[in-house]
Parts: sequence; C-alpha cells; structure tokens
Amino acid sequence: MTSKGRDAGDTQDPLFCQEAEEVYRNPTELKMSQIVLPCHANHCGELSVGQLLKWMDSTACLSAERHAGCSCITASVDDIHFEHTIGVGKVVNIIAKVNRAFTSSMEVGILVNCEDLYTDRQWKVCHAFATFVARRTEAGKMEQMEYSLAAERRRMRLIHAETITDLLSSSTAQLGECQEYQDAVPAERTRVESVELVLPPHANHQVSTFGGQIMAWMENVATIAASRLCNAHSTLRSIDMFHFRGPSHIGDRLVLKAIVNNTFKHSMEVGVCVEAYQGGEPLRHINSAFMTFEVLGGDGKQCTLPRIRPEPVDGKRRYLEAVARKKIRLDRKYIISCHHTEVPVSVPWDPSNQIYLSCNNVSALKLMDTRNNWVLTFEKNKVRLYTLEENHVLCFKVEMHVSVPAEQTFHLLSDLRRRKEWDRHYEECEVITQVDEEDTLYRVAAPSVSKGGKGQDFILLASRRKPCDARDPYLIALRSVTLPTHLPTEDYTRGEVLCAGFTILEESSTVTKITYYNQATPGVLPYISTDIAGLSSSFSSTFSACSLFLEGNKDSLAALPPSAL
Repeated sequence: MTSKGRDAGDTQDPLFCQEAEEVYRNPTELKMSQIVLPCHANHCGELSVGQLLKWMDSTACLSAERHAGCSCITASVDDIHFEHTIGVGKVVNIIAKVNRAFTSSMEVGILVNCEDLYTDRQWKVCHAFATFVARRTEAGKMEQMEYSLAAERRRMRLIHAETITDLLSSSTAQLGECQEYQDAVPAERTRVESVELVLPPHANHQVSTFGGQIMAWMENVATIAASRLCNAHSTLRSIDMFHFRGPSHIGDRLVLKAIVNNTFKHSMEVGVCVEAYQGGEPLRHINSAFMTFEVLGGDGKQCTLPRIRPEPVDGKRRYLEAVARKKIRLDRKYIISCHHTEVPVSVPWDPSNQIYLSCNNVSALKLMDTRNNWVLTFEKNKVRLYTLEENHVLCFKVEMHVSVPAEQTFHLLSDLRRRKEWDRHYEECEVITQVDEEDTLYRVAAPSVSKGGKGQDFILLASRRKPCDARDPYLIALRSVTLPTHLPTEDYTRGEVLCAGFTILEESSTVTKITYYNQATPGVLPYISTDIAGLSSSFSSTFSACSLFLEGNKDSLAALPPSAL
C-alpha cells in the first residue's frame, strides 16, 4: 500500500466538485462504501483490481438505472489509471452519477477514494467514465459542466479506433519495427486461455452476466499473462477502454484469452478478449481491452522488463498497435498535465494527437465557462469586463449582446482571418492547415505593445463546436500548439495562449449573447493589463467594433466556415 495519503480535502476530482454555496445535488448520485477484507485481496495483501472493478460497475449501473428508470447494461468503460493500491482494512468509497444522457445511452462518472479509518485520511485511487445502454430516456437535470464535457469524451471514444488506424498507416516507420533481440521472450509463452461457466451468482438482476464480473475475469487472465513474462508477480497500473460488444447469459461458456503484446522497459501491454458460446454455436465476441502492467522489486521500484518477440502476422500487428496506443497515451498525458504556470504551455501538434488536443481545447473553454465567481471590473457601451484570479492565475471574460442570429455569429467569428476587421491586435492571420470541418491551425501576428519593440506571433489551434442541444452554446476554442514547420523567428517573439475563445448562446431568434474568455499567459498580459487595471477601455472599443462587424455582416453569404472558403 502506498504510504503517502492525501487529506480528504484533496480528493476532489474536477468532475465531482461543487461550489461551497451550491445546494443542488445530482439526483442520480450514488455512493458505495466497502471495507477491504482478506477475501478481496491478492497475494500482496492489496485489494484485487478485479474486485474493485466489480464494485465500480455495480455502483455505476445503479446510478444509470436511477436516472433511466429501467434496467441498464454496461456498454463500455473508458481508460482507467490506478494512482494507488488499497490495503486490507482500508475502506473503499465509490461515488457514481450520470453526467449526460444521449439518445439511447448515458455516461456515468465514477470516483474511487480510499479511506483510512484510524487516521481519518482519504485519497483518490482512480476515476472513470462508463457508458450504459437503456431504453430511450429523457435527460434529467444535471450539472451543466459535466453534461457538456460528456459530449467531448463521447467524441473521443468514437474516433479512437480511427486514430490508431491512421497512426499505423502513416507513421509505421516512426513507431519502430519488430526487432529481433537475443534475450527476447516469445510472446507465445505469455499466452493464457481460460474458460468460465456463467452461473446464477455471476448474473445481474437482468439475468445477463454482470459486467463487473467479466472485467474481473479479464483482469485475472491478464495478470497471469503479465506475470509469465518475467516469472514475477505483476501490478496493474492502467486499462484502456473496456468495450462490450454483446451480452452473455447464464449457461454461456466464456473463453478468456490474454497475451503480452509489447514491453516498454518498465511496463508492458497485455491484450485481453472475451468470447462466448453455448452448445455448438459459434463464438461470439463479448469484450476486449488493453491493460498496462508493471513489475515491482523488493524495494518497490519498477523492474526492467525483457523484450518481447511477437508472433508472425497478428503478433506483429499487435506489437505495433501497442506502440501506437502508448504514443497516444503519452500525448494525452502531456496535453492534460501541462500546467498554465509553466512555460512553454504549447503542445506539439501532429495528426496522431489531434483528436485529444481538440477535445482538451474545447473542454478547457467549457470548464472556464462554468465558473461563477467572476468579478465585474468595468462596463461601458453595454460591454462588460470580468476578471477572476485563482491560484495566482488571472482570467478575464468580456460579455455583450448582438442583434445577429447565433449561427451567423458563429460562422463570422469562426474564421480568424476576418478578426483583423475588428480587432487591432490581429495584425496578420493566415491558415496553416485546415485539419477538418471543426479544427483549423492558424498563425496570428500581433503588433508590439511598446514603441520600437518586436511584435508577437502565435500558432493557434481553433476548435469549433455546434450546440448538442438548446442548452449548449456554440463554441470557438483557441490554444497554442507548436509545429516544426513554423518555428519562432527573429522578427517576432513567440507568444502562447493556454485557453481562450468564444461561447455564443442563442437567447432568441435575433439576439445572441457573446462571451469571450482568456486565461492570461505572459504573452497575452501586455495587451490587456491596462484594461484590467482600469487605466484604459480599449476592450470596450474592440468589442464594440466586433458588434458593428457582426451586425454589418449578418446577412452576408460570406459567413461560411473556413473549410468552405
């Protein structure tokens, strides 16, 4: 068990936080608490991950059914990273609640904390997002932030397989070939196959196999495969998505297969799949997942793992796919872990991490949009400037209303090349790459704020989103990225934008509320510091010019997305 815990106040996950004065509680929220007994533990005296997955799935399913009012089944569970293990005698607290309901499915957020009864400390173990399927349901009241962010995670799920395929086809040379190593362990040595008979205790209240039970069986065979690699006990650290492709029932035989796909010095990826049959019928694919294991020595440090020698054809495919998945995990980890107080804040852009950068870009803007402790700093000509300072970071937003339909406003503001028509800080703007209909890479040049000084330029990813429903605004999110084709030059100082953009909300068919957000980085502060300090009202002039620009072009057919220009 990891000895360092965190205080209870540090266990809050961003997706479960509520403001201190907020009294609303999501009606779908459920909590489960379990004390870890020896029968739940593995060889190290720690809670078996399979048992934890059972409890997580059970809690999430009950939350989903509370919302849907009918039976629900697990469709998938997103990636899980286990930050700590849990020892015997500790208490596991699991919170689950529905974040958003789609047409025939819903996303449930799950947070797992560990509690030490003797010291009254709690610390976070992991969090996850599960998708459950039910009959058609109407979305109930829930936190708007989580509701909105659920759409971005769903977008990532749908495109994940496509990203892997594109990465393999376009970057095989970068991923590395299957090399022959003298001391390599044949992948076949790690292969595990096990059969389980689904009995009544394994079934849920719908008489189909409990999803948590299947995940526990999968964790079991994967652990055996990982341990065979180096003849040592292994520890599960993370799981790539569980995806349930079909149900199984009492009387089914489940065939579980696992094999080590690749090793990466201190970690290994194990692929697991589950197939079902009954009688003489053909096998049905039930589930698959990829699990990352480590092997710890007696000193608790990671052991160096032997290389793997893949089988021909399918083995080599799995070997390369494991490298692709590792690259995506590292890209995503880097994107998410970048701290706004550090420089640089920009993340390298390439096609393989595009989907994660885009979703992170939009999610960051949505999170800023949900903050409710903004302070009104200045108001002029119906343009309002608000500021928010937290953790030594300054954010600001500008609000105004225009008599222009929301969709037309969205199209006009989406093309950053037209922003110089109303914003004097946009001296030059060029499209670098039109990634797709929703994402564009731009280079923007801004004039110097001091006489005789150098101007700044920015490489920006602009991500556009239309509303999912009437409660959602249009979004235009901006963040800096780096490109090897557009390195800093002597003519300009390279500036960076961490999070900025517009939310565009339709208040009526003719009136639109526009809000501009910016998390002020060192590159942005010189342009707005006098406004924030109340020494200037240039922001009012800028956004008044924006209003005139929008109203002057509200009937223009030129207001098309950049991809159509």
